Amino acid sequence: MAESLNYRSGIGYDVHAFAQDRKLILGGIEIPFEKGLAGHSDSDVLLHAITDALLGSLALGDIGQHFPDTDEKYKNSDSSIFLIKAMELVRNSGYEISNIDATISLEKPKLTSFIPKIRAQISEILKIDSNQISVKATTTEKLGFVGREEGIAAIAIVLVAKVK
Repeated sequence: MAESLNYRSGIGYDVHAFAQDRKLILGGIEIPFEKGLAGHSDSDVLLHAITDALLGSLALGDIGQHFPDTDEKYKNSDSSIFLIKAMELVRNSGYEISNIDATISLEKPKLTSFIPKIRAQISEILKIDSNQISVKATTTEKLGFVGREEGIAAIAIVLVAKVK
């Protein structure tokens, strides 16, 4: 029954703590900042959230299932490889991305000037038009781990459409 659906949606969410001596990578680009994010790969919370949303849209598992942090071949990996693989799975299932809507939650650094470059990079990775990608940044008004500047969170929603 689900295979006959023309549209499917998925939600992805990821968090990473800040870490010293790491580059801050968000949306596939390096953001100048004194800290990066801790994790097994490059810890790009935005690409991780989008990857999980894509996988979730077609019930294909999650990023940890496909790219476990126990696998040394993914140590310090560029997260775009996860996103590319998830996109291949979606396309192989007969679907294409309709749109992506994502929000990054962080107190610092401010991302306003980087958003166009992030959207362009995601567009390039996924081979879709940048007008299909919305990326926003927000603070948490000093609340929670994000508000205490301990890390960054990202959430993404993806709509995929069956290719006719």
